Amino acid sequence: MSQGTIKKVAGPLVIAEGMRDANMFDVVRVSDARLIGEIIEIHGDQASIQVYEETSGLGPGAPVESTGVPMSVELGPGLIGNIYDGIQRPLEEIMKATGGNLLQRGVEVPSLKRDKKWPFEAKVAAGDRVEPGDVLGTVQETDIVVQKIMTPVGITGTIKSINSGDFTITETVAVVTDDAGVDHDITMMHKWPVRKERPYKEKKSPDQPLVTGQRVIDTLFPIAKGGVAAVPGPFGTGKTVVQHQLAKWADADIVVYIGCGERGNEMTDVLNEFPELKDPKTGKSLMERTVLIANTSDMPVAAREASVYTGITIAEYFRDMGYSVALMADSTSRWAEALREMSGRLEEMPGEEGYPAYLGSRLAQFYERAGRVVTLGSDGREGALSVIGAVSPAGGDISEPVTQATLRIVKVFWGLDSSLAQRRHFPAINWLTSYSLYLDNMSAYFSDKVNEDWNELRNRMMILLQDEDKLNEMVQLVGMDALSAPDRLKLETARSVREDFLHQDAFHDIDTFTSLPKQHQMMKLVLDFYDFSTDALEKGASVEDLVVMPVREDIGRFKYTPEKDLKAEYDRIIMTLNQQIQECLAKKEDE
Repeated sequence: MSQGTIKKVAGPLVIAEGMRDANMFDVVRVSDARLIGEIIEIHGDQASIQVYEETSGLGPGAPVESTGVPMSVELGPGLIGNIYDGIQRPLEEIMKATGGNLLQRGVEVPSLKRDKKWPFEAKVAAGDRVEPGDVLGTVQETDIVVQKIMTPVGITGTIKSINSGDFTITETVAVVTDDAGVDHDITMMHKWPVRKERPYKEKKSPDQPLVTGQRVIDTLFPIAKGGVAAVPGPFGTGKTVVQHQLAKWADADIVVYIGCGERGNEMTDVLNEFPELKDPKTGKSLMERTVLIANTSDMPVAAREASVYTGITIAEYFRDMGYSVALMADSTSRWAEALREMSGRLEEMPGEEGYPAYLGSRLAQFYERAGRVVTLGSDGREGALSVIGAVSPAGGDISEPVTQATLRIVKVFWGLDSSLAQRRHFPAINWLTSYSLYLDNMSAYFSDKVNEDWNELRNRMMILLQDEDKLNEMVQLVGMDALSAPDRLKLETARSVREDFLHQDAFHDIDTFTSLPKQHQMMKLVLDFYDFSTDALEKGASVEDLVVMPVREDIGRFKYTPEKDLKAEYDRIIMTLNQQIQECLAKKEDE
């Protein structure tokens, strides 16, 4: 262990001398208060340390001790349902230990409980051969989540002994003799450096959608399982509600939610709401498959930088078990601000808007850890880690560096629009600026698994929305009366797409989630109205009669139809539509 002394303190940055034996990214303990820090730069025997706790009261000459190990997280039973800060300190345990609501400096509480016994059930027997990633046994962590205890990376050999029963996470559950004849004691917990990606066998093509039940996302701008998406938007456009909806409804087994530099009251809402949210799949609390990382804006700024790595390492751990994991980072802008502050204190050459030159590569390192993979282990499990990052550009200006650097990496962009939010259109995802680059990869999935005309209907809807934008410009110049009847019909259909299909009520029992078959039927109803009406126009029907048909109200209300009644209601609306089209044609003939 390397021992040095403080030379200079500048906010969260501490410069220590006498640290020649220390290494980059080693965790250090600063001063007698034993504050946690991490070495981020070394010059000769001087080390620059970012301290993850409040540094007030520190002065030159105080001791600095290197632990010789990089910043790591503890992985094992006890993660699910827990609330951590940015460096994986359990906030509830700290509150019990200190008896107060505010984080005290130098508190040392283990990330996972050492005294709790977990029921370990062995899945292999003595004499079996194992390789890294093989499941040795399982632990029923919550009613929903079974945690798999895997052979650690770097150990291949034969099981010497293994026992089922109740153990703490530090007790030996198995002994593996490697090929060199060395025995390795396996416990249910291990540590992993947060900045190092966890290994896997191969990355697979992102060709399956992460179904979210949000129509504007699933139909127009879908994200793949193992995909990456960015949700940029100004204040008040509903970023947090979109992330809550995805956490609740996305087709993921585990949710990791990182509140990175968010306002304290927003994080409080998350902490209060998540335990009360019913998991729609199981009826239990959503917290039974969630890990929360709370790192509010009043916590030390350096811990924000660690929080995203802590979160994604925990997410990779569950991915390695073969789970589909969704990680929400809210928001990466606050993380980038922490990078900028530390870079400024290190006196590095600033890049655009003061952000460090390595902003883009750091963002890429984070997002590139997502993916659908074949995990380590002989059973060929498949796991997926999807990352959805919220970006909070100052003043809603998406040309700023963090948003632009993010857009160069992610393949899905859900652009939130303040004008839509002001019109109370939620989710306020702008269909003209958003995009998904996974569409081509996933078109076969939608054709095979939902309906063969899915992609055609989706493309037609997008064309209608784009045409509406052009027609609206004409209307503002020359007025509605100057439009031809087909163009007026097109405008009305596009309004139906916006109001009946894209607008979705997150707080309505039925409308909050829409299955893919129902989304297909909704698309079909809107476009059937357009096709039948276009045909009627050609036969002489009046556009004024067609756009006021009562059946349009039924089409709009179809989204509130329960899943079990969909077919009957769909057939009834199509029959009514045909009848009313005929009435419009008959009326024209009578005239």
